[in-house]
This record gives sequence, C-alpha cells and structure tokens, in this order.
Amino acid sequence: MAAFMEMLANAMQKNHSMLCVGLDPAFAKLPAEFQQKEKAFFEFNKSIVDATRDLVSCYKPQAAYYAGANRDDELKMTIDYIHQNAPGIPVILDVKRGDIGSTAEQYAREAFERYQADAVTVNAYMGFDAVKPFLDYADKGVIILCRTSNPHSGDLQNLVCDGMPLYQHVAKLVRDQWNYNGNAALVVGATYPEELRILRELCPELPFLVPGIGAQGGDVKAVVTHGAVNGAKLMINSSRGIIFAADPREAAKKLRDEINQYC
Repeated sequence: MAAFMEMLANAMQKNHSMLCVGLDPAFAKLPAEFQQKEKAFFEFNKSIVDATRDLVSCYKPQAAYYAGANRDDELKMTIDYIHQNAPGIPVILDVKRGDIGSTAEQYAREAFERYQADAVTVNAYMGFDAVKPFLDYADKGVIILCRTSNPHSGDLQNLVCDGMPLYQHVAKLVRDQWNYNGNAALVVGATYPEELRILRELCPELPFLVPGIGAQGGDVKAVVTHGAVNGAKLMINSSRGIIFAADPREAAKKLRDEINQYC
C-alpha cells in the first residue's frame, strides 16, 4: 500500500473523520488581522491547521490561490507546517496537472519533490502518458479527475462512447490498468450523487476525493450513503465553508460529525 494510502487510513481512524479541509486563501476574504501580516496566507493557514488538525483526514491546498497571488513560498511553508505540526495528516496538492510525458515528469517533481506533497490531483484527458509520471511515485497518492463538481463538467464527461459515459471509461481505466502501484484515487463531485453511486459500484476499492460540499451545494447524506459503502474511503472536501467561517473549528467539527452521522 502506498504511504499516502496508509497515512489517509490512519488519519481517518485516529480522528474519526473523512473530512478534507481545503486551504484556499483569498486575500480579500482574510480577517483583517491576517491581511496586515507579511506572510498572510501562511499565517492564516497556520491558524486553520491549529484549529482543525484533530478533526480532519487530510488537507488540500489549491495551488492556484498561491500562484495567482505570487505566494508560492507560502504554499511550501504551509505544507511543511502541516507535516511538522500535524504529523500523519496527508496533504493533497490540488493542481490538476495533465500534459505530455516529459512535461508531466517535471510537474510530478514539482508536486512531490519541491512541495513534498503526499498526493496530487491530475487530469487524464491526454491519456496514460500524462499521468504515468505521477503514478510512478509509488508512495504518493494520485487523484484523477473523473466526474467533477463544476456545472459544465458534463459537456465532456457525460459524452457517451461505446455505450458508456466518458467518466465511466476513466474510472475503469484507473481501476483496471493505471492503479498498478495501488496509489490511485478518483475525484467525484458531491453535486452528482447518482454518478457517485454508479462509480462506487464500478470501483468499490478506490478512494474518492469528493469536492462540492458547502458552497457548491452538495448533500452530505447522499455522498456518504452512495460513496462510503463497505468501508470505502471518502475524502469529503470543504474549503470556503470552513476556513472563512466565523469559527473554523466549530464548522469543521459540525461537518465531520454530520458525515459520521450517516456512516
């Protein structure tokens, strides 16, 4: 079993949690006390980690928030801080990379060697050679976009090929061919619970990263009922609904307990 998968299982058991907290800071939304700090994003993230580390199964910083604000150094600082101060809680670097093999190799180095992330999100649209460099890091998690939570995801993902929607072809490729190191997982949006049910039937063993809870309107009960079958792992993500709450710890605890209520 990949080191990421072991970390995830242990964190879920220790914290009784399938909650993933997305660390997606936006400067304009930060409390004033953090806007005044030189390393505003890092200090804000630090406060969130300190408040929630006993409630989560993983953290998921979205790289675009840091790159767009020229704060890549604070992304690295955040990941280092989690590893040092929330040991055993894995970090998923949300970058959704997908490119030709030689370029993907560099993106894999960026995620796993530069940032020292425990897992990464990738886009399989360009096929196996675009994801293989990530999968070859056998101790790291590789979470492949399958049925995403955004409103227009069906433009491509629902196209029928050989009698089956494209997203199901992706799931079967991951299940049958790409998971050769046992380190693959799927992104399945909470906003499409019926598709989540179908994918769980297709892939009973694969972990799912489930965005779309909270601000995007996904239903917790439907996600858990359809996705957490026979102990299957879910990483149920909430970002804005927790980190910008008046009390992030209370928001995280409330969502974790709601998830557990339906398990």
